[in-house]
Amino acid sequence: MIKKINSFFDNFEALASLFLRFAIGIAFIIHGYGKFPLPPEGLIDYFGLSPFIASVVAVSELSSGIILIFSGFLKNPIGNIITRLIGLNIVILMTGIFIVAHPDWFITKTLFTSSQIFLFIGGLFFLIKGNRS
Repeated sequence: MIKKINSFFDNFEALASLFLRFAIGIAFIIHGYGKFPLPPEGLIDYFGLSPFIASVVAVSELSSGIILIFSGFLKNPIGNIITRLIGLNIVILMTGIFIVAHPDWFITKTLFTSSQIFLFIGGLFFLIKGNRS
């Protein structure tokens, strides 16, 4: 019975990465798009970022989401490296967000109950795993 259950779910293993890819990608698209038009005044006013850096953050978030989703359909070494690079970009973005926007969150309940930690872990997942299902 256990073998049958395991065998059944083994058939869907590739879907797990696809679901995570779409969830992380869509979250980054929404976060990035919400910062348009450029330069994002909210980032400039609240965090004191320069217009250039604020714009880079917005474009990077939006493009990371789009590229993460589309790179999953490239079943070749290029798709794999693109996925890993986007994973690295997400890890860098999220680390910067933790340092600039939420320095008081490190190793607290707030960190582990926020969506940001899951975006960070998702980026780390794709950095390590690439396109391998």
